[in-house]
Amino acid sequence: MNILDEIVAHKRTEVQHRKELYPTKLLETSLYFSSPAVSLKKYLLRKDKSGIIAEIKRASPSKGVLNKHVSIERTSIGYMQAGASALSVLTDAKFFHGSSDDLKAARKFNYCPILRKDFTIDEYQILEAKSIGADAILLIASVLSPDEIKRFGIFAHSLGLEVLLEVHSGEELARSLSAADTVDIIGVNNRDLQSFSVSLETSERLASDIPSGMVKISESGIRTAQDVHRLRSAGYQGFLIGEQFMRHSRPEEACRAFVREIRSYTSTVKALGFTELPS
Repeated sequence: MNILDEIVAHKRTEVQHRKELYPTKLLETSLYFSSPAVSLKKYLLRKDKSGIIAEIKRASPSKGVLNKHVSIERTSIGYMQAGASALSVLTDAKFFHGSSDDLKAARKFNYCPILRKDFTIDEYQILEAKSIGADAILLIASVLSPDEIKRFGIFAHSLGLEVLLEVHSGEELARSLSAADTVDIIGVNNRDLQSFSVSLETSERLASDIPSGMVKISESGIRTAQDVHRLRSAGYQGFLIGEQFMRHSRPEEACRAFVREIRSYTSTVKALGFTELPS
């Protein structure tokens, strides 16, 4: 059993418990149920934004604790002021030390797209995402069948939520394309789930296999402005970054510096007429 299998097994038990504590009818009384969602896809395509989905992640199974006492208010507001296109908030408690309250807090202080980053294996979690103020949900191809992706995507859209489908390989992408009409964004995760090694070549290799016109993002291992430029050249419009920011005591300042670095790099490349700057 790899770590993803372990997470999903625990998630099934957790969801059943949450269903008993917070019945569907209770979730539907949330003020967010009648509130329109903000389009993550549209924000990723905005020219005045960086394309960065800045993540709030307290910990991870592979890296341990990253930022245990992060201020959700200061960080989420700071991310958006820094020029991020959207927020991603980890809500898994056991493995990532997050909570639904983290996303609720980010929603309270920001009018921007918020991705609920969790391991969706049941329609109940999609209702839950809507009830806490999320605008988009994550579906992970490696733990879902194409039929589940399609069913969850249709249900999410019925609630006004957008869907980010995450794949790790060409096989996962090919297997999931039958459900592409129920997905808004495809994300390529550059991290190998078996070895935890990370390579941007994964995104580059899969870029041409993603349907034309589909908004696509790259996830994991994005560390420099040159990385962002390299991925943009491959056709990616979004870049999900968490660990790099969260390791700083002030993640929002790390994000601000990174966005400035991207803009400076892009301006220099254009001014010199290069495809990218020499290393």
